Amino acid sequence: MSPVPRGRGLGDPNMRDRLYELLEHDPLAYSAGSRFIQVIIGVIVLNVIAMVLASVPELDARFGTLFEAITILSVIVFALEYVARMWTVAGHTQRKGSALSDRLGYAFSALGIIDLMAFLPAAIALATGRHATLAALGVLPFFKLVRYSPAMRSLLAAVHAERRALIGCIVILIGAVLTFASLLYAIERDVQPDKLGTIPQAMWWAIVTLGTVGYGDVVPVTPLGKFVSTFAIISGFAMIALPVAIISTAFAEEVKRRDFVVTWGMLARVPLFSHLSAAEIADIMRLLRARTVEQGEVLVRRGDAASSMYFITAGEVEIALPSQHVRLSDGTFFGEIALLHKTKRSGTVTATRKTRLLVLDAQDFHALIARMPTLADHVHTTAKARLADTGDLALAELAQAEQEDTDR
Repeated sequence: MSPVPRGRGLGDPNMRDRLYELLEHDPLAYSAGSRFIQVIIGVIVLNVIAMVLASVPELDARFGTLFEAITILSVIVFALEYVARMWTVAGHTQRKGSALSDRLGYAFSALGIIDLMAFLPAAIALATGRHATLAALGVLPFFKLVRYSPAMRSLLAAVHAERRALIGCIVILIGAVLTFASLLYAIERDVQPDKLGTIPQAMWWAIVTLGTVGYGDVVPVTPLGKFVSTFAIISGFAMIALPVAIISTAFAEEVKRRDFVVTWGMLARVPLFSHLSAAEIADIMRLLRARTVEQGEVLVRRGDAASSMYFITAGEVEIALPSQHVRLSDGTFFGEIALLHKTKRSGTVTATRKTRLLVLDAQDFHALIARMPTLADHVHTTAKARLADTGDLALAELAQAEQEDTDR
């Protein structure tokens, strides 16, 4: 995207697009978007800590002014972020509606409501001077982390995907509560009229028992009541295990889908694979293996036999070539020429920070193209096109391979 010319104001659509990209689609490490996310997360953590500590009278009396200043700063930051998101969302939704409908869609979305609740109740509490209420609202900004945490988003997506099954679990739980509460009411209403004299009172016992909490404030005293309680306790284990199993399975599937999409997107950008069908790319994905290298760890050394290509899913590596040093980060790849020519590495690759990689061995690749003629047809043509790229081992490796062929 071209830079915004000087002299243009907030009405410039290019500036709105750039700000939207900063807020929504610029999460790469060390980018402006990642720094913005770090600032927002820092403000969230600082605000929540200040709110929690402000509930302690001794600390509030000593540092009350500091806590209030942190709250005011947080309200300002969250309010500005909300206004910026409201302004930039126009024209960036799938509905392709008017600017007003786009903004209303954001305002009434789950994330929009969370963004609003992160600052509006606190602003009202500050204006009215209700400090006790302000401390109680300290947890609200914490929910903004949903926007910046892939794990939390995946969990919410899993719950949403299995909402019908979870609603079914709630219906079953309500039925179990009513059943056991009615039984115990019928058995012990005359023995414990103050605790189990009504079905609503017995429902409290049933909920606590089925939840395996067992406060002990209400317990059956008759043999038949204890017998019913035994079945209630056993049923409680099933009541807990059922939704937990549903959510955990759905969460695992959601994480797999997210990783699948990320890996698919990376492979589709590789020139060697860009012309392949979906089935062929999926075939390659099954051959990938994950690897994690720590900061400072050497991945390959100059002179090593080249037998794999690497995809960087998170982190950064530095390639020390004879004439230059090049850094590659998230979404990039290197060493793909090794899939064509078993040469020696022309540079040393070192992780500059903890890095996660996907590795494709040359042996697996050659076995793959043996059964995929379309891939074999594109290999040499696409590899030559890769020479136009700089900052990778491809150019030096291919040149080395061609020189070895000439010498032979």
